[in-house]
Amino acid sequence: YQCLEQRCRDLAGRRHPTQEANIADVLKVARPHLRPVTMPFDGYVEHLLRVSSTCLVSVDRNRYSVPAEWAGKVVSVRINAGTIRIVADGQELACHVRHFGRDQMVCEPWHYLSILETKPGALRHGRPFIEWVLPPAIEAVRQQALKQPRGDRAFAELLLVARESGLETLEVACQLAQKYGKPSTAIVLNELRRLTRPPRVAVVETPDTLSLREEPVANCARYDTLREVVHV
Repeated sequence: YQCLEQRCRDLAGRRHPTQEANIADVLKVARPHLRPVTMPFDGYVEHLLRVSSTCLVSVDRNRYSVPAEWAGKVVSVRINAGTIRIVADGQELACHVRHFGRDQMVCEPWHYLSILETKPGALRHGRPFIEWVLPPAIEAVRQQALKQPRGDRAFAELLLVARESGLETLEVACQLAQKYGKPSTAIVLNELRRLTRPPRVAVVETPDTLSLREEPVANCARYDTLREVVHV
């Protein structure tokens, strides 16, 4: 972008082809008469591509991840100078920084999270999770969990619960759990649910105008009337 800006400045200093002034001066005169830009121009090249069984789309010999639920489906891939945006059903599914070169795989681990519901072992062997650089507090819990039997399933459950709140909230939960020594996933999960539970509704004071003038009298005998059978 800096090169483009500098090139525009260089061209603006040149003489206008039809007037005795440079291009920049002519632009100053014409600017008040130009139609205002009412919305930004989103320039991109669009391709319809099918997501592979490994949740990837291929762009210029590089592969980019898409949320797992879109595997095998057709999505719109919008390519501009710096980003790769993947869109379907009117919503943006993923956005990656565009990589140049060849044979690179760009994975967002959150895109593969739903796979852990049925295949928690992917935490140990799946490339998106192996290369996932987690904050130190979360990584400590992960390493502790994977040493335990069925620890991959427990940590997968933790990630699935944190899917809505994000890594920052999960990191806070891990830090709070560290006060108990080596935090287990169960302790972290408890702290995470405390952090994400909705706030309690404040108690509303009843105004005096709504107070009862005559308190109801407890009379259990009234329930006996419901048992009476009326014969006509």
